[in-house]
Amino acid sequence: MNQRPVTEEPRDPETYAIIGAAMEVHRELGPGFLEAVYQDALEIEFRLRSIPNDREIKLPLFYKGELLETFYRADFRCFGQIMIELKAASQLTGVDESQLLNYLKATHFRRGLLLNFGRSSLEVRRLVFDPPPAPDVVVNSHIPPQESSASIL
Repeated sequence: MNQRPVTEEPRDPETYAIIGAAMEVHRELGPGFLEAVYQDALEIEFRLRSIPNDREIKLPLFYKGELLETFYRADFRCFGQIMIELKAASQLTGVDESQLLNYLKATHFRRGLLLNFGRSSLEVRRLVFDPPPAPDVVVNSHIPPQESSASIL
């Protein structure tokens, strides 16, 4: 299988913008809040910086071309193609990285950011996934843009 997570790749302007927004949220709030607080604040910061995003989107899962009843729910999708997973933990684990990697596999997206607000400094892990060729049906088309009441201001 040609599926491999890669952690080393040059930064791009989109992930750089997302990380900058997360750093601002962490600078303002610091550690100690629940994940939902950082999610609300980051959504505001994304809006202030004109970073396109969808919050808490359902990620469909397929088995042999059939839609499963089970789905993942990602914290954010930014720029239509970058998965964002937030944590407010004292330490990130391999389980956290696996969660983001599964989001990338399910969507066939290449880039994802794992952002941990639970430490004295923002912890960022950037994953780049080299997916196999996409199936004939474009999986991304099954993830419609979603709006939340907080993003409509």
